[in-house]
Amino acid sequence: MTFLALFQSPTEFILKGGVFMWILLACSLVAITVIFLRLIALRKGAVIPRLIEKSIMGYRAGESLEPLRRLVEDDDSSMGQILDAVVRSANATKAETLELVQTRARREVVGLEGGLFILEIIVGISPLLGLLGAVTGLVKVFANIGSGVTSTSDLKGIAGGISEALSTTIVGLAIAILALIAWSTFTRRVETLAIQMESLVTELIDKMFQRSGTSAAEEDQQRETLEEVTR
Repeated sequence: MTFLALFQSPTEFILKGGVFMWILLACSLVAITVIFLRLIALRKGAVIPRLIEKSIMGYRAGESLEPLRRLVEDDDSSMGQILDAVVRSANATKAETLELVQTRARREVVGLEGGLFILEIIVGISPLLGLLGAVTGLVKVFANIGSGVTSTSDLKGIAGGISEALSTTIVGLAIAILALIAWSTFTRRVETLAIQMESLVTELIDKMFQRSGTSAAEEDQQRETLEEVTR
Protein backbone atom coordinates (compact mmCIF):
# COMPACT_ATOMS: atom_id res chain seq x y z
CA MET A 1 0.00 0.00 0.00
CA THR A 2 2.82 2.39 0.85
CA PHE A 3 4.59 1.74 -2.45
CA LEU A 4 1.31 2.24 -4.32
CA ALA A 5 0.76 5.54 -2.51
CA LEU A 6 4.25 6.66 -3.47
CA PHE A 7 3.60 6.22 -7.17
CA GLN A 8 0.04 7.56 -7.10
CA SER A 9 0.68 10.71 -5.03
CA PRO A 10 4.40 11.32 -4.39
CA THR A 11 3.80 14.86 -3.09
CA GLU A 12 1.35 13.66 -0.44
CA PHE A 13 3.62 10.75 0.42
CA ILE A 14 6.54 13.13 1.01
CA LEU A 15 4.51 15.64 3.02
CA LYS A 16 3.16 12.95 5.33
CA GLY A 17 6.70 11.72 5.95
CA GLY A 18 7.51 14.83 7.93
CA VAL A 19 10.82 16.62 8.38
CA PHE A 20 12.89 13.42 8.20
CA MET A 21 11.50 12.71 4.74
CA TRP A 22 12.84 16.07 3.55
CA ILE A 23 16.25 15.30 5.03
CA LEU A 24 16.23 11.95 3.23
CA LEU A 25 15.31 13.66 -0.04
CA ALA A 26 18.27 16.01 0.44
CA CYS A 27 20.50 12.95 0.98
CA SER A 28 19.17 11.38 -2.20
CA LEU A 29 19.89 14.53 -4.22
CA VAL A 30 23.45 14.67 -2.85
CA ALA A 31 23.95 10.98 -3.64
CA ILE A 32 22.65 11.36 -7.19
CA THR A 33 24.91 14.37 -7.77
CA VAL A 34 27.99 12.51 -6.53
CA ILE A 35 27.11 9.46 -8.62
CA PHE A 36 26.68 11.57 -11.75
CA LEU A 37 29.99 13.40 -11.22
CA ARG A 38 31.89 10.18 -10.51
CA LEU A 39 30.44 8.52 -13.59
CA ILE A 40 31.95 11.31 -15.66
CA ALA A 41 35.27 11.51 -13.78
CA LEU A 42 35.97 7.77 -13.66
CA ARG A 43 35.59 7.06 -17.36
CA LYS A 44 38.74 5.29 -18.55
CA GLY A 45 39.23 7.83 -21.31
CA ALA A 46 39.18 10.64 -18.77
CA VAL A 47 41.68 8.94 -16.43
CA ILE A 48 43.92 7.13 -18.92
CA PRO A 49 43.62 8.83 -22.34
CA ARG A 50 44.01 6.37 -25.18
CA LEU A 51 46.72 8.46 -26.86
CA ILE A 52 48.89 8.45 -23.72
CA GLU A 53 48.40 4.70 -23.29
CA LYS A 54 49.45 4.03 -26.88
CA SER A 55 52.44 6.36 -26.58
CA ILE A 56 53.74 4.57 -23.47
CA MET A 57 53.25 1.14 -25.04
CA GLY A 58 55.01 2.34 -28.20
CA TYR A 59 57.98 3.85 -26.40
CA ARG A 60 61.30 2.08 -26.95
CA ALA A 61 64.32 2.03 -24.64
CA GLY A 62 66.80 4.76 -25.52
CA GLU A 63 64.28 6.95 -27.34
CA SER A 64 63.83 10.61 -26.48
CA LEU A 65 61.13 11.48 -23.96
CA GLU A 66 60.38 14.77 -25.69
CA PRO A 67 57.27 13.43 -27.53
CA LEU A 68 55.84 12.23 -24.21
CA ARG A 69 56.70 15.55 -22.57
CA ARG A 70 54.81 17.47 -25.25
CA LEU A 71 51.91 15.03 -25.01
CA VAL A 72 51.32 15.57 -21.29
CA GLU A 73 52.19 19.27 -21.22
CA ASP A 74 48.56 20.41 -21.11
CA ASP A 75 46.97 17.11 -20.07
CA ASP A 76 45.03 17.19 -16.78
CA SER A 77 44.18 13.49 -16.62
CA SER A 78 45.53 11.35 -13.77
CA MET A 79 47.70 9.32 -16.12
CA GLY A 80 48.94 12.52 -17.73
CA GLN A 81 49.95 13.99 -14.38
CA ILE A 82 51.82 10.83 -13.34
CA LEU A 83 53.54 10.61 -16.72
CA ASP A 84 54.51 14.28 -16.40
CA ALA A 85 56.30 13.40 -13.14
CA VAL A 86 58.14 10.60 -14.93
CA VAL A 87 59.37 12.65 -17.90
CA ARG A 88 60.40 15.55 -15.64
CA SER A 89 62.71 13.18 -13.79
CA ALA A 90 64.32 11.84 -16.95
CA ASN A 91 67.79 12.96 -15.80
CA ALA A 92 67.31 11.78 -12.22
CA THR A 93 68.28 8.47 -10.72
CA LYS A 94 65.82 5.64 -10.58
CA ALA A 95 65.31 6.09 -6.82
CA GLU A 96 64.53 9.79 -7.29
CA THR A 97 62.14 8.98 -10.13
CA LEU A 98 60.30 6.44 -7.99
CA GLU A 99 59.98 8.89 -5.11
CA LEU A 100 58.52 11.58 -7.36
CA VAL A 101 56.12 9.12 -9.00
CA GLN A 102 54.99 7.86 -5.58
CA THR A 103 54.04 11.36 -4.47
CA ARG A 104 52.19 12.17 -7.66
CA ALA A 105 50.42 8.79 -7.80
CA ARG A 106 49.12 9.15 -4.23
CA ARG A 107 47.70 12.56 -5.05
CA GLU A 108 45.98 11.33 -8.20
CA VAL A 109 44.46 8.26 -6.50
CA VAL A 110 43.08 10.49 -3.75
CA GLY A 111 41.59 12.70 -6.45
CA LEU A 112 39.91 9.71 -8.10
CA GLU A 113 38.37 8.77 -4.76
CA GLY A 114 37.00 12.29 -4.25
CA GLY A 115 33.35 12.28 -3.23
CA LEU A 116 33.18 8.58 -2.42
CA PHE A 117 33.31 9.32 1.31
CA ILE A 118 30.04 11.23 0.87
CA LEU A 119 28.35 8.11 -0.50
CA GLU A 120 29.78 6.13 2.40
CA ILE A 121 28.27 8.59 4.89
CA ILE A 122 24.88 8.46 3.15
CA VAL A 123 24.95 4.65 3.27
CA GLY A 124 25.32 4.87 7.04
CA ILE A 125 22.93 7.67 7.94
CA SER A 126 20.00 7.07 5.56
CA PRO A 127 18.63 3.95 7.31
CA LEU A 128 19.10 5.64 10.68
CA LEU A 129 17.23 8.74 9.55
CA GLY A 130 14.47 6.51 8.19
CA LEU A 131 14.27 4.62 11.47
CA LEU A 132 14.24 7.87 13.44
CA GLY A 133 11.40 9.16 11.28
CA ALA A 134 9.46 5.94 11.79
CA VAL A 135 9.90 6.04 15.57
CA THR A 136 8.82 9.69 15.64
CA GLY A 137 5.73 8.83 13.59
CA LEU A 138 4.82 5.91 15.85
CA VAL A 139 5.15 8.13 18.91
CA LYS A 140 2.60 10.50 17.36
CA VAL A 141 0.23 7.63 16.56
CA PHE A 142 0.28 6.28 20.11
CA ALA A 143 0.10 9.80 21.54
CA ASN A 144 -3.12 10.35 19.59
CA ILE A 145 -4.52 7.10 20.92
CA GLY A 146 -3.57 8.03 24.46
CA SER A 147 -5.14 11.49 24.19
CA GLY A 148 -8.35 10.11 22.70
CA VAL A 149 -7.88 11.82 19.32
CA THR A 150 -7.85 8.38 17.71
CA SER A 151 -10.16 5.69 19.06
CA THR A 152 -8.75 2.27 19.81
CA SER A 153 -11.58 0.82 17.75
CA ASP A 154 -10.50 2.82 14.69
CA LEU A 155 -8.15 0.16 13.36
CA LYS A 156 -8.10 1.69 9.89
CA GLY A 157 -6.89 5.03 11.26
CA ILE A 158 -4.25 3.38 13.43
CA ALA A 159 -3.00 1.24 10.53
CA GLY A 160 -2.85 4.29 8.26
CA GLY A 161 -0.82 6.21 10.84
CA ILE A 162 1.64 3.36 11.28
CA SER A 163 1.94 3.02 7.50
CA GLU A 164 2.79 6.71 7.16
CA ALA A 165 5.31 6.43 9.99
CA LEU A 166 7.13 3.55 8.29
CA SER A 167 7.36 5.42 4.97
CA THR A 168 10.61 7.11 6.01
CA THR A 169 12.15 3.70 6.75
CA ILE A 170 11.35 2.55 3.22
CA VAL A 171 12.86 5.68 1.66
CA GLY A 172 15.93 5.56 3.93
CA LEU A 173 16.66 1.94 3.03
CA ALA A 174 16.15 2.62 -0.69
CA ILE A 175 18.61 5.51 -0.63
CA ALA A 176 21.17 3.48 1.35
CA ILE A 177 20.95 0.57 -1.11
CA LEU A 178 21.47 2.87 -4.10
CA ALA A 179 24.41 4.65 -2.45
CA LEU A 180 26.00 1.35 -1.38
CA ILE A 181 25.83 -0.06 -4.92
CA ALA A 182 27.37 3.13 -6.32
CA TRP A 183 30.09 3.28 -3.64
CA SER A 184 31.10 -0.35 -4.19
CA THR A 185 31.14 0.08 -7.96
CA PHE A 186 33.22 3.26 -7.90
CA THR A 187 35.66 1.90 -5.31
CA ARG A 188 36.29 -1.12 -7.50
CA ARG A 189 36.62 1.16 -10.51
CA VAL A 190 39.30 3.26 -8.82
CA GLU A 191 41.23 0.11 -7.89
CA THR A 192 41.10 -1.12 -11.49
CA LEU A 193 42.26 2.21 -12.90
CA ALA A 194 45.07 2.40 -10.34
CA ILE A 195 46.32 -1.05 -11.35
CA GLN A 196 46.23 -0.08 -15.03
CA MET A 197 48.17 3.13 -14.36
CA GLU A 198 50.68 1.20 -12.26
CA SER A 199 51.24 -1.25 -15.11
CA LEU A 200 51.84 1.53 -17.64
CA VAL A 201 54.20 3.50 -15.38
CA THR A 202 56.16 0.38 -14.47
CA GLU A 203 56.55 -0.47 -18.15
CA LEU A 204 57.77 3.02 -18.98
CA ILE A 205 60.29 3.23 -16.13
CA ASP A 206 61.62 -0.22 -17.00
CA LYS A 207 62.24 0.99 -20.56
CA MET A 208 63.80 4.26 -19.40
CA PHE A 209 66.38 2.57 -17.17
CA GLN A 210 66.85 -0.58 -19.23
CA ARG A 211 69.97 0.77 -20.90
CA SER A 212 71.57 1.57 -17.53
CA GLY A 213 71.71 -2.09 -16.45
CA THR A 214 69.23 -1.90 -13.61
CA SER A 215 69.43 -4.97 -11.43
CA ALA A 216 66.55 -7.39 -11.03
CA ALA A 217 66.42 -6.61 -7.30
CA GLU A 218 65.88 -2.91 -7.99
CA GLU A 219 63.13 -3.70 -10.50
CA ASP A 220 61.35 -5.86 -7.91
CA GLN A 221 61.63 -3.05 -5.36
CA GLN A 222 60.16 -0.62 -7.90
CA ARG A 223 57.14 -2.82 -8.56
CA GLU A 224 56.51 -3.32 -4.83
CA THR A 225 56.68 0.45 -4.25
CA LEU A 226 54.19 1.20 -7.00
CA GLU A 227 51.86 -1.52 -5.70
CA GLU A 228 51.90 0.08 -2.24
CA VAL A 229 50.92 3.45 -3.75
CA THR A 230 47.84 2.03 -5.43
CA ARG A 231 46.53 0.08 -2.41
